[in-house]
Amino acid sequence: MYERHFGLISKPFAMNPDPAFLYPSRQHASALTMLEYAIESQAAFCLLTGEIGSGKTTLVRHLLRMLGDQITVGMISNTHSRFRSIHPWALSALSIVPSDDSDIAQYEALVDFFVREYGKGRRTLLIFDEAQNLSVRSLEELRLLSNVNSESDLALQILLVGQPELREKLERPELTQFAQRVSVDFHLESLTQIEARAYIQHRLAVAGGNPELFTPEAVAFIHASSRGIPRLMNQLCDLSLVYAFAEGQTRIALPLVEQVLQERNRGHAMRVFSAAPATNQADAGFNAERL
Repeated sequence: MYERHFGLISKPFAMNPDPAFLYPSRQHASALTMLEYAIESQAAFCLLTGEIGSGKTTLVRHLLRMLGDQITVGMISNTHSRFRSIHPWALSALSIVPSDDSDIAQYEALVDFFVREYGKGRRTLLIFDEAQNLSVRSLEELRLLSNVNSESDLALQILLVGQPELREKLERPELTQFAQRVSVDFHLESLTQIEARAYIQHRLAVAGGNPELFTPEAVAFIHASSRGIPRLMNQLCDLSLVYAFAEGQTRIALPLVEQVLQERNRGHAMRVFSAAPATNQADAGFNAERL
């Protein structure tokens, strides 16, 4: 819609988790390094958490692009608390067909697959997205499934990706044995103001546009309103581009972003953004200088 107006080759703030747009902030780069270390060091369990919209899924998809052919990946994205067993979901993710639907047949089919892949020089990586939805029983089932690994041979690795509630769940006494097996973990925090500006500039550059399309004052407002959460920043930036296109503007300044947020709230949209920060020129200039 607005791409040609701003000289863009794609939408810079699309909501889908496209690894091509991953901004390597200090913490995202550290998280990626930790995940790479977990894979290379053959950690049986690793954990990645962060608030909703912090970029966890994008980070994981970037990691998948980096993996070689020595890793067989199964990704389970639709986790929920009603899982009777994780075995059918793991079988589906790995395209394995058991001999029958019994619990024993499903378990044996998974273990046989892990062992066969290991015999071919490949490890299996199971990734559970939104893992905070897994029940204590499901997590314990994962721990038992990892017993396929021996002290010297690791055939199965498990990556849990979820919201902060996952960490709270793993602190329960009944999951002590599970928590003790998590050897690598990382928690993604919100972006700082400086990171927010670099994030917006990065995505604009990847989309072929002008990295300075948003003024520093506009960026400061976007950061404050979104609390530094990348997904919310994307929403506000994308709407700002739509408004600017409709009004024939070629740069996104503070008044336009304020208008976007005010009209969005006036339309009774869901209150996902923080209350608008102070926006007089003195405050805006002060915030911009910190970028």
